[in-house]
Amino acid sequence: MRRRGLIVILSSPSGAGKTTLTRMLLQDKALDLSLSISVTTRPRRSSEVDGVHYHFIGRRQFDLMKAAGDLLESAEVHGNCYGTPREPVMRTLAEGRDVLFDIDWQGAQQVREALGADVVSVFILPPSMTELRARLDRRAEDSAATIAKRLENAKREIERWRQYDYVVVNDDLQQAYARVSAIIAAERVRGSRVAEGVEAFVTELLKG
Repeated sequence: MRRRGLIVILSSPSGAGKTTLTRMLLQDKALDLSLSISVTTRPRRSSEVDGVHYHFIGRRQFDLMKAAGDLLESAEVHGNCYGTPREPVMRTLAEGRDVLFDIDWQGAQQVREALGADVVSVFILPPSMTELRARLDRRAEDSAATIAKRLENAKREIERWRQYDYVVVNDDLQQAYARVSAIIAAERVRGSRVAEGVEAFVTELLKG
C-alpha cells in the first residue's frame, strides 16, 4: 500500500551507540533505509570517509547553505557545525522510502518542527555513565580533554529524553537493535501514515 516515506531519527549522547545502531539498520536489506548524510565543519576522523559518513565542508560553505535555506536542520555541537541537506531528504520521502537520521537533540527538534507528521524519534541511552566513559575510552579517537567535555555534554543531552517518541537503553547491542527495528516496523503501518493507501485498498476490497 502506497505511503509517504518516514523520517527515523536516532539521537544519543556521544558513545551511547547510535552510530553503531545506524550502521546495523542500514545493513538490514529488509528494512531498506536510506541514510541522511549530514554536512559538517569538523575535521574528518581517520576512520571516516567523505560522502559516506559525512560531507566535510568549510565553515563558509556551511554558512552559505544555511542562509539559502538548503539545510533542513543545523546545529553547533562541541564547537563544530552540522546540518542536513534538504533536497535529498524531500525527494526520498516523496518516493515513499524511509530516511534514517543520526543527529543530536537540536537537529531532531528542528526536523520535527519542519516535518512533524513524517517523523518518529528514538533516543538511545547508555546503561550507565561508567559504561559511557569506557566506550569513549575504547574508541581511542579523542583526547582526554575531549572525552571529559563529551561526558559533561552527555549529562545535558540525556535530560532531553522526554522530547522523543521512544527511548531505548543500549545495555545489549542486539536487543537495542531489535527494539529499534520493531519501532520502525510498527510506525510503517500506523494508520495515519498509510491512510491513503488503505483507503484505496479497502475500496477495492469491498467491491469483492
